[in-house]
Amino acid sequence: MTFTNPDPEPERTTGLEPGGGVPPGETPPAESSLPEAGPREVHNPTKGWAKAPLAVILVVTVLVAAFFLAFALALVL
Repeated sequence: MTFTNPDPEPERTTGLEPGGGVPPGETPPAESSLPEAGPREVHNPTKGWAKAPLAVILVVTVLVAAFFLAFALALVL
């Protein structure tokens, strides 16, 4: 990797006073991007539901639905 300096070069940037200051009414130069900032590319696993928690939620949902169905049938009969 090569390092690039993200700071603007004062001798090539318009609107800067000597010493790098910005005069009143002048827009300061924009920041340059930092290509080396941030994490390196490493293995990122997929972000999704695992099979076991999804199965537990499904089983609990079916049991609750079966309970209310049986309760409704007991009231009707």
